[in-house]
Amino acid sequence: MAKPKSTREFSGLESYSGEAPAPAKPVTAPGVYPTVRPRRNRGDAWSRRMVAETALRAEDLIWPLFLEEGEGHSKAVSSMPGVERMSVDRAVEAVAQARDLGIPAVALFPHVPSEKKTTDCAEAWNPDNLICRAVREVKRQVPDIGVLCDVALDPYNALGHDGLVAGECVLNDESIQALIRQALVQAEAGCDIIGPSDMMDGRVGAIREALDAAGYQDVRIMSYAAKYASGFYGPFRDAVGSGGFLIGDKKTYQMDPANTDEALREVALDLEEGADMIMIKPGMPYLDIVRRVKERFAVPTFAYQVSGEYAMIKAAVERGWLDNDKVMIESLLAFKRAGADGVLTYMAVDAAKRLKEG
Repeated sequence: MAKPKSTREFSGLESYSGEAPAPAKPVTAPGVYPTVRPRRNRGDAWSRRMVAETALRAEDLIWPLFLEEGEGHSKAVSSMPGVERMSVDRAVEAVAQARDLGIPAVALFPHVPSEKKTTDCAEAWNPDNLICRAVREVKRQVPDIGVLCDVALDPYNALGHDGLVAGECVLNDESIQALIRQALVQAEAGCDIIGPSDMMDGRVGAIREALDAAGYQDVRIMSYAAKYASGFYGPFRDAVGSGGFLIGDKKTYQMDPANTDEALREVALDLEEGADMIMIKPGMPYLDIVRRVKERFAVPTFAYQVSGEYAMIKAAVERGWLDNDKVMIESLLAFKRAGADGVLTYMAVDAAKRLKEG
């Protein structure tokens, strides 16, 4: 019988060509390269998909549309490349396209002719105004898509503000009464989601009470709960035709961009008053607000990738500085990663097409 090998012969201190296996290299401490290689999971497309922490789907997108009077036409918004104001018939066709791509809802905004802008904003609650006619037509022809209507007076206001104005003061309580009337005609037209964007104190509770009393208890409220007095709204004001009418600024009712705790208070108040969903606006410059709100309240939370954000990306794309598809998807993923359940974005249709293509 062969003599057992000595401990020294198996020690790995010198070469051995007999029956014993070669010794393994010492194991590196856990959590240290080369044992740990994060790139392993990035090595193949399938594994990247498998370990992705955040998913973006067409169902996460809401498409804002701009409307104007007339029939059979559309008009480009010069400060928003690729965005048009559409007549109602054209808008209905666009909404059907969005539905077919899996987008669950659209948000409608009117371009109001200057002759219909008044200081009392009465066109806002005209049951036959542009928005109400559009809502009725969309719900008639594309009933299986949600319709969100903005509740604020600025498109109808000869002074460009979201509320009624007396002297240099934007009135709070008087504006709420006007906003209630606006919300009710929109609900009557068939709107699914009321979106109060005016930032008047107490308007969510007042609108909820009025909707319930009128039998519209199933109409949802997506409150613009944390809407900041931002410089990113300029192209939107061009699109709805309110920019040239604005007297002063909106700092007495929209939030200070320096504040975050205040956003939590605004959201808490709107939820207590009956908001079903809340929104943060603008979007990417305020992702910290999205994260804080979602973590604190755990309610359906949306963000608005506003016109200025869109315009900056598109301007860079037009100059060849950015890749449109890559930046579009990356920017929308950022909202989901921050905690948003959905995003209002002018890129919704293009993004849905890209996602469908894989």
